[in-house]
Amino acid sequence: MHGVAGLLVGAIVGVTGVGGGALMTPILVMLFGVAPTTAVGTDLLYASITKLFGTAVHHRAGTVDWQVVRRLALGSLPAAALTLAWMHFAHVGQLRAGVITFTLGLALIVTALGILFKEPIHALGKRFRLGDSARFKAMQPWLTVACGVLLGAMVTLTSVGAGALGTAMLVYLYPLRLIGGKLVGTDLAHAIPLTLIAGLGHLALGDVNLGLMLNLLAGSIPGVIVGSWISTRAPVAPLRITIALVLLFVAWKMVAR
Repeated sequence: MHGVAGLLVGAIVGVTGVGGGALMTPILVMLFGVAPTTAVGTDLLYASITKLFGTAVHHRAGTVDWQVVRRLALGSLPAAALTLAWMHFAHVGQLRAGVITFTLGLALIVTALGILFKEPIHALGKRFRLGDSARFKAMQPWLTVACGVLLGAMVTLTSVGAGALGTAMLVYLYPLRLIGGKLVGTDLAHAIPLTLIAGLGHLALGDVNLGLMLNLLAGSIPGVIVGSWISTRAPVAPLRITIALVLLFVAWKMVAR
C-alpha cells in the first residue's frame, strides 16, 4: 500500500511540481496512522530523492533556471537549519506533534490557494509587465531570498510548500521569465537541497522511518520520472485544480482534529 501511494504521489509531483508533502504527509498521518513528526521527517527525506529524478529530466530539457534556484537556497537553507534547531530544543513530543499538525493544516490551505490562483497571478503579471519593470528586477534577488526564508521554515516544519507554495511565489516573482515547464523544473531543483537538509535534520532528531521511506521510494521513483516527462509535453491545469480542492478538504480535516 505504501508503494502504491508513492507511485501516485510521485507521478503528481513530476507532472505538476506540487503534491509531494502536501499529499504524502496527510496520507501518512490520516490513512496510515503515522505520527505527525515521523510523517514529516520521512516525507522530507523521501522527497529529496524523488525530486532528484524529476530535476534530472527537467535539466536535460533545459527547463531549470539555476540562478533563481541559488537565490531561493540562499534564504531557505539557513531558515531550515534554524527551524531544525528550534525543533531540537522544543523536545516535548506532544507539543511538537500538535504544532506540526495545526501548522500542516494551515500550510495546506495556503498551498491550495497558491495552486488555484497561480494562473490569475501569472496573467496579472503579464498584463502589467511586472517582471519587465527595472525597479522590480532590481528587487527580485532580495525578494527571492526572502521567499526562500519562508519556504525553508515552512517546509522543515510541515514538509509542505516546496512545490505548490514555491511555484506560486515564483509565478509572482518571475511572471515573464519562468513559464510552463521551466517553472516546475526550477521549483523542483530548489526543493532538492532544502528537503535533503531538512530530512537529514529530522533523521538526527529520530523522526524518520527508513523502512517506510524505502517502500514509498519503490513506487514514487518510476512515478516521478513518468510525471516529469509528461509535464514537458502536456497541460496540467485541470489536475492542479483537482489537487487544490482535495488539499482544502484535507486541510479542514487536519485543523479540525
